[in-house]
Amino acid sequence: MPSHSLKKLEQDVSTLAEAVRAEGAERMAAWSPWIEREAFRDSAANLAEYLALRRRDVRPLQRRLMAHGLSSLGRLESRVLPTLEAVGAVLAALREHTDLEPAPNEDDFFGGERRLAERTEEILGVSSPDRGVHLLVTCPTEAGDGPDFMLKLAGLGVEAVRINCAHDDAEVWQRMIDHAHAASAATGRPMKILMDVAGPKIRTGAIRPLDGHKRILQEERLAIAAPGRLGDAPAGILAIECTLPQALAAVKPGERVFVDDGKLGTVVEAVADWGITVHVTASPDEDGYKLKEEKGVNFPDTDFSIPALTEKDIEDLAFIAANADGIEFSFVQSADDVAMLQDELAKLRPDWQKLSLILKIETTRAVTNLPEILARAAGRQPTAIMIARGDLAVEIGFARLAEIQEEILWIGEAAQVPVIWATQVLEHLIKKGYPSRGEMTDAAMSARAECVMLNKGPHLFAAITELNTLLSRMEENQYKKTPMLRKLMSW
Repeated sequence: MPSHSLKKLEQDVSTLAEAVRAEGAERMAAWSPWIEREAFRDSAANLAEYLALRRRDVRPLQRRLMAHGLSSLGRLESRVLPTLEAVGAVLAALREHTDLEPAPNEDDFFGGERRLAERTEEILGVSSPDRGVHLLVTCPTEAGDGPDFMLKLAGLGVEAVRINCAHDDAEVWQRMIDHAHAASAATGRPMKILMDVAGPKIRTGAIRPLDGHKRILQEERLAIAAPGRLGDAPAGILAIECTLPQALAAVKPGERVFVDDGKLGTVVEAVADWGITVHVTASPDEDGYKLKEEKGVNFPDTDFSIPALTEKDIEDLAFIAANADGIEFSFVQSADDVAMLQDELAKLRPDWQKLSLILKIETTRAVTNLPEILARAAGRQPTAIMIARGDLAVEIGFARLAEIQEEILWIGEAAQVPVIWATQVLEHLIKKGYPSRGEMTDAAMSARAECVMLNKGPHLFAAITELNTLLSRMEENQYKKTPMLRKLMSW
């Protein structure tokens, strides 16, 4: 092995480490005023260094390191500079034919993993003895009717429950919480209470049928009107209201509009004071899409700004701050949104920083601003990320979802905060009683997150049992991006 080759490789690793350190420090200087929790400062610095590293294409360097039997840097998310420094030390020792200088001990080197595990337990509770990945379950309305639902969850080892404030009311929420606490006491399995503020979800409203029908076909035109303006939409076409007039005012011809998690795809043809006319580009089947009220509407190409908290959200925060362990922040899109929420919490209780904050990442803007959102949030209170794959897929495009999902997992690990894998996990099993092959693979991949969220359905408890088995088996084979080379069981 030529020494000059090792020397050049050592220099390249050293140059990279110096650049990462300098650029990371520059980003940290901007974040520093936000970071009040000293326990997060080292994690924020590691995130800043990871972002500096990932501004570069390090693939050629990775291959050169691999050829020498060294770390490819492919698992440095939670320990950026320690990994670069360790590789540099090994290269120096190889080149000089000397003993390796003392490296950080394993406890220090894997400190980021330890902090991540501690924060996961703080936010999501102590994991089940049968698996390390936590489970979060959305409560249906009937969870408030009696103790059975929560008792079954606790008996199956579920660590946390989610109450969606977009549904039911404070009286039902309180009964759910009381049943959860009673189930925890009865089984000895504490369950964290996370409550989801509804946020400024854009939905469909009233419908103006055409000839008594509400179905629309591909290539047809549709009018989308501001609330109360259906009568001003052009005659001779179907029309439906959108609950957010600001979006309709900001949209431009050629931009896309999706309805009902992307089931109906359209492109804007014309803009008027009453709303917009769109051309249908995608409809679910030959019979067309049947328009319904209260379905989500997405404007992925349109730049508009709305308050992250609605009046209802601010009202609900009073109940959440008094009764929950954490808040799920829907449609957060910027560090300023986080500041707004934290200001409201500060009005409600002096120790608001003990409440955990789960950032639901569901828009393109949220993905772009995620590092700053994280620094602002985790700098002041325990923080986790939820990959809200429903709206996110519509916003960024289904073809990009897997790629962006991976990047969010990496960012979460670099910041040493837990990530929740959510939306449609084992959905077919939960609704129909048996799984599809694709969703089992998806659920298996969720083992790389710290938590998996399941939604309600008639076969929920069967799905939890299946997921318990699946996750416990996957943990023997994979941690994050690292394959665990246990003995092969099939050969």
